[in-house]
Amino acid sequence: MSTVRGGGACLSSAATTAAALDLRAHPRDDVLARVEKALEMRLDRAGLVRKRRSIGAATDRGTWVRVEMRRMEKMAGQGFNGPEAAALLSGIAKPAWHASVTWSEREHGLMWRADETELVAAVPIKPGGVLTTDPQLPAAWWSTLNASLDALAVAETTRIATLHTTPITQARVAEQIRAAFGPDIDTTIERWVPAHADFAWANLTGPECWILDWEDWGLAPRGLDAAMLWAASLAVPGLAEQVYRLRQADLDSRDGQLMQLFFAAAIVGAPGGSVGPLLDAARTAADRLLTELRS
Repeated sequence: MSTVRGGGACLSSAATTAAALDLRAHPRDDVLARVEKALEMRLDRAGLVRKRRSIGAATDRGTWVRVEMRRMEKMAGQGFNGPEAAALLSGIAKPAWHASVTWSEREHGLMWRADETELVAAVPIKPGGVLTTDPQLPAAWWSTLNASLDALAVAETTRIATLHTTPITQARVAEQIRAAFGPDIDTTIERWVPAHADFAWANLTGPECWILDWEDWGLAPRGLDAAMLWAASLAVPGLAEQVYRLRQADLDSRDGQLMQLFFAAAIVGAPGGSVGPLLDAARTAADRLLTELRS
């Protein structure tokens, strides 16, 4: 099993749980070396893309590798093979999957997975933070996105989508909406369809449309992906309207309205300042949605 290291020095057992769970702060060179050995390639260490739970890098054979870390308790149920399972999906603009390696780090309660995929030249539209300017995406981009969502919606799977590593369930939808807007709303979901479940501008590229990071995909309420992207666009009203028009059939369904309210509830309930540019628009949208859903 791997030893947890940060900046070349071992982390103490006491510090591991909190500190080692942020890969922006702790390089985990031992993990990268293990991936290189298992997949028989070299990572571009100078171009690493670090996030809290993942590290991405190009390889010396013209592919991309994404390394992800999760707590073991998140492994209950369907496991940890989203990118591999997504390889069977067709008609979707996603990088081709090539290979993977997984292992446990039981002494620290962690699971690791590295997936090697096709290298995409296009870049994420908004790698982090709130999108506040219109990316001015061409018509072909929107057409590809729409066709991909249509193809995903008719796919077959037994997977359950995980939103921020936690399964999306009827109970979770009801709890989040009612915590923000009160108990007097029927939150019953009628239709569950396959969704990407991390449909944010960080996982969509331009100027060519590619959908990245398939670790969380699975069954979710109809309209979840469209509502998630709509909510992430609220700081740019014209862009939010464009997302709405593109997926209007989903978003105008009762399930789609509930998904819009679900993500509006997340914005309204977020810590102060973290979603500032989205807040007023989310409150206005929530007022409209509550009126429509109660009528």
